[in-house]
Amino acid sequence: MEDISLHLLDLAQNSISAGANLVEISIREDREKDHKWVQISDNGKGMDEEQVNKVYDPFYTTRTTRKVGLGIPMFKASAEASGGKLEMISQKGKGTTLLALFIDSHIDCLPLGKMEETIAALIFMNPEVDFVYTHENNCRQFLLDTRQIREVIGEVNIADPEIVNWITIYIKEGLEELYGGV
Repeated sequence: MEDISLHLLDLAQNSISAGANLVEISIREDREKDHKWVQISDNGKGMDEEQVNKVYDPFYTTRTTRKVGLGIPMFKASAEASGGKLEMISQKGKGTTLLALFIDSHIDCLPLGKMEETIAALIFMNPEVDFVYTHENNCRQFLLDTRQIREVIGEVNIADPEIVNWITIYIKEGLEELYGGV
């Protein structure tokens, strides 16, 4: 993967394949501590202890469409390549949470990527799923919650290209402000 946002796109799609109708993506950056925490949580079917123990093996998957499951092992490898780590909590019938630590100054730390495009693509491809995207940079925070957007737009489909375009711009402007832009 070229950047963290592409990992999150893949992992969110896995969550949806596991029956999730709510996916939460959270990024917490701390420049002083030189790290970022990246978390993705879902309310999908979750995994039992045996599945959790196998999930880091790229040749294990519950999918029937292919014989490898590279999403979590690649995300783990990316975090560890930066000097970080990956933790996973999953409970059968309740969902799964992945929490990765990336060390920003490490030469092998992936860039974050275009989160506005990743979140917009997820919404466009999965209009029946709710997404909560939280991004913190030191003490500043940006939040997007599709449940709130649905309340405002009413009967309009959230995957309507005009709505998705607005969401993309809203996220991009919110992140620019988060990083000290205008």
